[in-house]
Amino acid sequence: MSEKQPLLQPIKLGDIQLKNRVVMAPLTRCRATNEFQAPDEKHIDYYTQRAGAGLIITEGSSVSSKAIGNPFVAGIYKEEQVEGWKKVVDSVHKADGKIFLQLWHVGRTSLPDYHDGQLPWAPSAVDPKVELRNAHGEKKMTVAPHAMTVEEVEQTVREFGHAAANAKRAGFDGVEIHSSNGYLIHQFFNNISNVRTDQYGGSNENKARFFFEILEAVKESFPENKIGCRLNPSLNGVFGMNGTPDSIPFFDYLVNRLNDHDLAYIHMSEPFTDVSNINFLESDIARHFRPIYKGNLMINNQFDRESGNQVIKEANADLVAFGKLFISNPDLPHRFELKAETADWNVETFYTQGREGYTDYPTLEEEKVKN
Repeated sequence: MSEKQPLLQPIKLGDIQLKNRVVMAPLTRCRATNEFQAPDEKHIDYYTQRAGAGLIITEGSSVSSKAIGNPFVAGIYKEEQVEGWKKVVDSVHKADGKIFLQLWHVGRTSLPDYHDGQLPWAPSAVDPKVELRNAHGEKKMTVAPHAMTVEEVEQTVREFGHAAANAKRAGFDGVEIHSSNGYLIHQFFNNISNVRTDQYGGSNENKARFFFEILEAVKESFPENKIGCRLNPSLNGVFGMNGTPDSIPFFDYLVNRLNDHDLAYIHMSEPFTDVSNINFLESDIARHFRPIYKGNLMINNQFDRESGNQVIKEANADLVAFGKLFISNPDLPHRFELKAETADWNVETFYTQGREGYTDYPTLEEEKVKN
């Protein structure tokens, strides 16, 4: 690569030209406070401020009412939500940005409180045994979810397809299928959360079936080269999800199969927790999966400018997604270009409902004017 930092080099995802490889990671921010759980003016400002990213991936957006497990999360299944997202997309495009919507279903990582007292849906009736908050902020323990019937699995696949069609109508450049972090699709991948004995459980092919059916449904609205997916192979101890000796072999199988599909990218996370003492989990996800996957590999989790440039320079990834750094630095690629200091984020305002800690972080230029 030329003298320009690897992170700042352009790249093509299918026929989409990105101006740099600095990706805004999907971030749950709980700002959809209206009755429709739809994006509003706050969302428009927030994403437009960050349009300097090569690609923005939105917060996970619920594909149906059954998909919800957090308060104030924007969805993509109601008409008002589509209209709200359309305004976000139009504004980001006017600012020369590219934006994908992340399709999300939390599965068992939810409470009956979000479903009129009914049980959340999951591959099997296995309680993750984690504490969550309901819409009133009350802490509650999860319960054993409802094990989805084959008909309910098929319904959920259709809901992903409908959500993708809505994302297309809203004008998104593409979508990312959230298949990670202990949520519904990941629950099908894992031998602890999935103890099914039908065509959706047991073998690697069966555990991957739900994902590939969703991919086919999403392809009815977007070509494969405008679809990404997010994976977290070494997730352990998060939302009741633990790795097993079968975890890495399963993801090896899945990623190998994805070589047969012309996806925009695979978005992988380095471990959220230290797994170096677990001999069947992988501590260096980029290094492990780069030789396996032939397409665009995006990596995330606690990268900064230096480590992000390094992972691309070493050819272990093609793009790097930044989360917390993009919260507090709306002009992150510009700061990287100048090798400027980055601002610290405020954890206390990650999941609050106003503009504080959302749209009020200044750019470098605004800081100079202020000082």
